[in-house]
Amino acid sequence: KSQQIYCEDPAACLPETTASRGKAQTSLQAQTVSQRVDEWMKAQPPENWQRVKVRPGSQGHLRVEALQARVWLWNGEEQTAPCWHLVATRELGSPETIKYVLSNAPAETSLPRLVQMQRQRFWIERCFEDGKSESGMADYQVRGWLAWHHHMALVMMAMLFMLEEKLLQKKSVPLLSCSDIEVLLSRFLPRRDVTVDEVVRQMKARHRARQASIDSAYRRQQRPE
Repeated sequence: KSQQIYCEDPAACLPETTASRGKAQTSLQAQTVSQRVDEWMKAQPPENWQRVKVRPGSQGHLRVEALQARVWLWNGEEQTAPCWHLVATRELGSPETIKYVLSNAPAETSLPRLVQMQRQRFWIERCFEDGKSESGMADYQVRGWLAWHHHMALVMMAMLFMLEEKLLQKKSVPLLSCSDIEVLLSRFLPRRDVTVDEVVRQMKARHRARQASIDSAYRRQQRPE
């Protein structure tokens, strides 16, 4: 059941019964009217928007404009409604791009801290980007969960190694990236495929494995049902 947002505490109560006959009412109702988040935001004066510096980036500091309010969420069944932070942010160069978030952080949490917490999703997406482009997260060719988990475990180990190297070299090479580490490893680590014969051998091994997988799929199709 969807929750409704209230700008005032919606004390739950049973409505008064006006009819003298019939079943007594048991569905709770709020004493205040719920409100849509976008309607609440449009009703705020421009001076309520605060400019917040989120983090430094490659193109300068990321800054956004933010609104914050304490609101109550009620699902229509609980006796009391929990009070949450409602935070709305918009980009300085794109005021129509608005993001909303609800937070159960302590009541005294400042707006800059709430905005920083909301924008932590950037680092999660960046980890997935590095994992797919530099650690082979999206390059698996497996059909079973066990093999998939093995592949992902190796990806996580590779990403952990890269993170540790970036932290170790932070002072001397502050801009070291996962891509840089991959290039360095491919240049300095010894390779088996240094001869033409070894390259051909590895290719034939991949072809045998691929053909075995194709043959297995055709044999399964020929089995009587």
